[in-house]
Amino acid sequence: MKDEKIIFKKREDIPVEYTWDLKSMYKDEKEWEEDLKVAVKKAEEFLNYRGKIGESGETLFSALRDRDKIYRIISKVYSYASMKLDEDTRVGESQALLDKALRAYVQIEERLSFVVPEILQIDRETLEAYYEEKEELKLYKHHLDDILRQKSHVLSAKEEKLLAQMGEIANSPQQIYSMLNNADIKFPTIKDEEGNKIEITQSNFIPLMESKNRNVRKAAFEGLYHTYENFKNTYTQTLNGNIKKNIFNAKVRNYNSSIEASLDRNNIPISVYENLINSIHNNLNSMYKYMDIRKRALGVDELHMYDLYTPIVKDVEFNVPYEEGKQLILKGLHPLGEEYLNVVKEGFENRWIDVYENPGKRSGAYSGGAYDSNPYILTNYHNTLDSVFTVAHEMGHSIHSYFSKKNQPFIYAGYSIFVAEVASTANEALLLDYMLKNIEDDEKKLYLLNHYLEQFRTTVYRQTMFAEFEKIIYEYVENGGALTADYLCDTYKKLNEKYYGPNIVVDDEIAIEWARIPHFYYNYYVFQYATGFSAAISISQQILEEGEVAVKRYINFLKSGSSDYPINVLKAAGVDMTTEEPVNSALEVFGKLVDEMDRLI
Repeated sequence: MKDEKIIFKKREDIPVEYTWDLKSMYKDEKEWEEDLKVAVKKAEEFLNYRGKIGESGETLFSALRDRDKIYRIISKVYSYASMKLDEDTRVGESQALLDKALRAYVQIEERLSFVVPEILQIDRETLEAYYEEKEELKLYKHHLDDILRQKSHVLSAKEEKLLAQMGEIANSPQQIYSMLNNADIKFPTIKDEEGNKIEITQSNFIPLMESKNRNVRKAAFEGLYHTYENFKNTYTQTLNGNIKKNIFNAKVRNYNSSIEASLDRNNIPISVYENLINSIHNNLNSMYKYMDIRKRALGVDELHMYDLYTPIVKDVEFNVPYEEGKQLILKGLHPLGEEYLNVVKEGFENRWIDVYENPGKRSGAYSGGAYDSNPYILTNYHNTLDSVFTVAHEMGHSIHSYFSKKNQPFIYAGYSIFVAEVASTANEALLLDYMLKNIEDDEKKLYLLNHYLEQFRTTVYRQTMFAEFEKIIYEYVENGGALTADYLCDTYKKLNEKYYGPNIVVDDEIAIEWARIPHFYYNYYVFQYATGFSAAISISQQILEEGEVAVKRYINFLKSGSSDYPINVLKAAGVDMTTEEPVNSALEVFGKLVDEMDRLI
C-alpha cells in the first residue's frame, strides 16, 4: 500500500490483519451481555457487606477481593463497548452498547460506594492488627494507606452514594462533546496538492497541515477552524459544564481548588504543575529562536500558524507503508532488549492494532484494553513519519499495560496518568535516536532533527500552554467569572502569542483551537504530557548510555503499575520529578537542538 492517504470507504473493506481482534475479548454480544449481568448481580450481592467492612481482617479482605472481582468484570465490559463504538461512532447499536455499559458502571459504583467510607472508620491501630490476623490483607496495604491519606476528602456513605448516582449525568458534557466532535461535525472539502477534492477530517487534518503546498495548509487550517467557530457557543457550554462539575466535586470533597483535588488523587504536589509552567516561561527564547529558524527555512515573509507542522527541509519525503513502519519500530526499540521486543512482536502479530481510517471511526490514536484482555491500539495510519511515531508511542502505552497486568494484581495493575506518557515517549525518543544514527543523508537528518524539535514543541511547550490555559480558566470560574466563547478565545490567543513569540503571525483562527482539544475534559491531564516527556528523555538517555543496567531499572518501572505512588515509582527508575531538573534538562536539550538546526539551515 503506497498511497499516503489510506481511507477505506467501508470498514469491511479493510483486510482483517489490519483490524484489532475484539473477539478475543468477547466472541459475541451474548457473551458480553452475560458478563454485564454477572457484574451487576455481584454488585447487588456485595450489599451484604454494608455495615460490616471493618468487623475483622477476614471480612475486610473478602470485601476488597470481591470488589476487585466486580470491577475486573465491568471494566472489561465497558472497555469492549467503548472500543466497539470507536470502530464506527455512527452505529446506533454500538452507541446503545456503550450506554448500557456506562449505566451498569454507574449502578455498580453506587452499590459499592460504601466501601471507602467504612474503611475510613477503621483506625490505624486496628488496621495493623488486621494485617497480623489476616496475612493476605497485606496485599492491600498500599491501597488502604492511600485511602486513609485522603480521609478528610471522603464523604459519608450516604453522600458518596448520592455522588455515585450522579455519575451518569456528570459524564454528559464529555459524552456530548465526543459525539459532536467525532460523529456530527462536518468539515468542508478542499483541494489537495494534486488538485483533487478531499474532505477535511479529524484524522487527515495534521497530514494536510504537513503538506508542502502552503495553499493546502491554509485552506485546511481555515476550513477546520471556521467550522469550529460556527459551533463556538456549544463548545463553550460543554466545556463550561465539565469545569463546573469538577469544581463542584472539589468543593464537596473539601479541597481548596479543582487543581488540588485532581493532583491529590495521585499524591502529586501542586508545585510540580507550577514549576513546569515557570520552567517553560524561563525558556521561551529557545522557542522564539526556533520560530525564526522555521520562518527563514520556509522562505516566507510572514510565518503563520498553518506553517507550524510542515517539514522545513525541502524535497525530503518519508513515505513509510505500515509494514515497513513496523520493522523500523522494532529496530529503533532494540536497545530495550529481548523481553521488551518479544511483547512488541506479539502485538504486531496478534491483531492488537486497528490500523486504518474508515468513515465514522474515532479520530486520533490511543491504547486501551482491560485487565483480562490484550492491550489494544487504535490509530489512523497514513504512511507518514508521524504515523510511524504514533504507533511507536501507543505501543509504549500498551507494553506498559502488558507488563503491569502480568506482574501486578488487579488492584495495582493500572498506572497513574502522571507516569502514563513516560513509556510512550521513551519509545519515540529511542526510535528517533536510531533513525538519526542510521541515516547518512544530511537533508534527512535535518528533517529528523526538525521532527524531534516538533516533539518538544508539541509535547512540552504546547501541552504546557494547554495546562496554563486550563489553570487560568478554572481559576477564573472558581473566582466567580462566567465563561463565554469570547473569553476563552481571547485567553487562548494571548497564550499562543506568549508561547510562540514575535516571529510568527498568530492568526485569529487559532483562538478557537481549544474547542478541538478533547483533553480539556480530562481534568488537569495535559501537564503530564510535558512532565512525562521530560522523564522519558532522561530515561531514554540512561538506556542508551548505561545499557542493560538502565534497561533492567526501566523494565521494573513498567512492571510496577500503581504499587507505589507515581513520584516514587519514577524515582526508582532514576528520575526525580519533585525537582525542576528533569524539565530543565529537557529544555536544555531543546535549546541545543535549536542551535544545531540554526547551524545547519
